[in-house]
Amino acid sequence: MTLKLRISLFISLLFTLLFGVASSIIIIFFSDFRKDEFRQRLEEKALTTIKLLIEVREVDNQMLKIIDQNSINKLYDEKTLVFNSEYELIYSSLDDTRIRWTKSDLEYLKKHKTFFKKDGENEIYGVFYDSRDNDFFALISANDNYGKSKLDFLMVLLLVTYVVFTIAAWLLTFYVVKRQIAPLDYFHRNINSINEHNLDTRLQIREDSRHEIDLIGREFNFMMSRIEQAYRKQKEFTAHASHELRTPLARMSVQLENLQLSADAPIRAAIGRVEQNIVQLNELIDSLLLLSRVDNTINPVLETSRVDEALYNSIDKVCSLFPDFKVGLEIEAPEGMADLLTQPCNQHLLEIAFGNLLKNACLYSGDRQARVRLLQQDGHLAVSISNSGTALSESEQQNMFEPFSRGQNAGSKPGLGLGLRIVYRILSLHGFTIRYHANPGGHEFVINF
Repeated sequence: MTLKLRISLFISLLFTLLFGVASSIIIIFFSDFRKDEFRQRLEEKALTTIKLLIEVREVDNQMLKIIDQNSINKLYDEKTLVFNSEYELIYSSLDDTRIRWTKSDLEYLKKHKTFFKKDGENEIYGVFYDSRDNDFFALISANDNYGKSKLDFLMVLLLVTYVVFTIAAWLLTFYVVKRQIAPLDYFHRNINSINEHNLDTRLQIREDSRHEIDLIGREFNFMMSRIEQAYRKQKEFTAHASHELRTPLARMSVQLENLQLSADAPIRAAIGRVEQNIVQLNELIDSLLLLSRVDNTINPVLETSRVDEALYNSIDKVCSLFPDFKVGLEIEAPEGMADLLTQPCNQHLLEIAFGNLLKNACLYSGDRQARVRLLQQDGHLAVSISNSGTALSESEQQNMFEPFSRGQNAGSKPGLGLGLRIVYRILSLHGFTIRYHANPGGHEFVINF
């Protein structure tokens, strides 16, 4: 899971949880408020009934019932009972609603003065009234239909608000986090494209910003500058060292040639072997110089050249080095092939790449033969160079383009392990790709332009 997704999920879940807790707290507090408000209404109604019954002489039971029935504060499903000190019922309202009560309820009232409890859908409030002449008990039961409807409306409103704002919060969170993390996506795209060919890549940042992402970008650019400098010094050292080695090797060759003129046969044979080693060292130095030059080339000079001409030149040079080497050339000629043969490239470097592949085809073939094909693949030009011989294993294929890497099939064959590395670097410099296929009984390299 990406950092952007983790942050978005964390913030969204946190908002969802907090909003849910806040909605629950609102519902709980409003429910308690409704109960307190309804209890106060029941208390006022009960005390008013008792006072009218015992203090206003002109109001008898029948009139009190009529007053209850027509009161503007009449409660839904209301029932009122009034008892004297002997626990005798002295007043009951007209409606048919029943109040479940016991003598213990009245005794509890006498001791605790009030109580409030729930009885099904109704709620009952009891109050003890102590007058100068007598004690009275009042029980009043009603259903807070109005308060419950407000509570239901609040719950529906909070539920709808919770769903709508939760969805909006998730969408906005993902959008905002995506905008805020966008610099990291930019960093990732640019960092992922960095390799040994473009170490000069730098991240675009605000130099005067103290934003954490800009600080990371600034440190990354500083690190890349140091890496590029160290890499350039390493390549320059390789180039200079290789160049300086050529002079003493040339002197050694001249001296050995002079010794051969006056030496006897055994010494001349030993000198010949030394000269072979010097030739091999010269080839290594030339390869290192070429590889260093290619590695240090950032923007090669490209000209419109024909790939088939570069291939012909490479075949001629390799065949002159290996007279017994036979190359079979095949050219597919579909419509538009002539246009594909013309590519923007450095022809000299391309000839070196073709030449190294052809040398490998000669050295690692079983019959000193190779098959070269110019073909079209998915609308692009491709060059296939194949030969017979022992194919490379999967582990060897993974390292085949690394410098000084040689397979088990090399044996005592001459080579330095730099040819394929030079091929890979030249093709990469042009933006071309190369693939290796281990065919039954042979090898195949395919270059895609």
